Formats: sequence, structure tokens, C-alpha cells
Amino acid sequence: MNNKLSISYLLLFITPLIFSCREAVKDENENNVSASVLSLHVGDEKYLMINTEESVVTWKGSNLNGINTQTGYVYISKGELMIENRQLMGGAVEVDMNTIEDKNHGSDNKLVNHLKDADFFNVKKFPFSAISITRVTPVNGGNKKVTANLTIKGITHSVTFPIKIEVMDGTVKANAKLVIDRTKWDVRYKSAKFYDNLANQTMSDSIEFHIKIIAKNRIN
Repeated sequence: MNNKLSISYLLLFITPLIFSCREAVKDENENNVSASVLSLHVGDEKYLMINTEESVVTWKGSNLNGINTQTGYVYISKGELMIENRQLMGGAVEVDMNTIEDKNHGSDNKLVNHLKDADFFNVKKFPFSAISITRVTPVNGGNKKVTANLTIKGITHSVTFPIKIEVMDGTVKANAKLVIDRTKWDVRYKSAKFYDNLANQTMSDSIEFHIKIIAKNRIN
């Protein structure tokens, strides 16, 4: 695979993307607005296309006690960031769920096939996930707090997460960490919320995504 980098979903979604966190994470809001990739329009802002060869989402998941963890990758299919006065103002990312990989065994193995089936992400029916930024709040320096609409399995909720942005001439580097409660997106497999008597087979409801994005090339 290209650029198997450990990052700090988004993207996109992408994390990321079944993780070692032991507690379900609360989303600040819920919003059923579609999070498909934005069609960005005219103005004085710069719209930078995400370089899909250099960008990646790393996912991590675990059972409830955090002992058995799994890590892998999923890839961004397209996306754009909006930059104004060297500041992140918005953007959108689409993640191809068919590109899910396991860090140790690649894309063709029992684990990945299970992640693609209806127990998890039902990739045949929902081949893409997406995230669209709705608000960016400065924290300090290049550190921001992003609020965005995250869509997985056709379900959209609002999420808020930290992101670090580095803006250079013609290039933006972004690193983010996003942790979600998977059950809000109907990923219920071996969740203690929905299944009794799982004992040590119970999986954490938290999924963590580490998102690395490189965006380049002004769009006219």
C-alpha cells in the first residue's frame, strides 16, 4: 500500500476509522444533513484539492478491555479544503470504504472481509463515507477545533475533533484525531449495548481515526 502512515478519519474515515478507546465518545450534536463531498464555488478563497496519494486515514479498534487491538488503513477518494488568509475555513472529504486494509495482512483477509460485511460497514450497500466541515474554531497557532458532519452507512451525525493545520505556499498539511461511538452509525457488532453475555468478546464501542491530509493545487 502507499504511504502507510500512522497519523493523528478525517477525514475522512475515515479515524480509522474500530479503536482502542475504552469509553464511548459523546458527539456534541446530531445532524441529518448529507455529508457528501462539497461542490466548492467561486470567491477570493483558495480551494485546494486533497492529494489522495499522500493522504491516508488510519483506524484502530479493540475489544472492551483494550487487550486485543486491530489497526489498519482506509483511503481518501477525493476531497477539497477551503483556505482563506492562510486559515482553514471549510472542506469536505470522501473515503472509499472498499479500500479498507489491515496493517499486518493487507486488504484480502478474514478481518477485512468481515469489516466490509453487514456486521460492520456494509460496504456493498454503502461504498463511501464522507465528512464535511461546518465550523472551524481557532485554539492556538495551527491548532483548531473542527465541527463536521460525518456520514457512515448513510447515517449523518455532527462530530467535533482537534486538528493541526500547517499552511505553506500552495500546500496544506492537516493531522487530526477523531473518536466516535460506532453504534450511532449502526455498527453494532458485539456491542454491550445490544448483546448480552459476550464476556471478553465484547468490542469497544469507540472507533478511532487518525487522519493525515495533504492538499495542493489551487482550483480555479
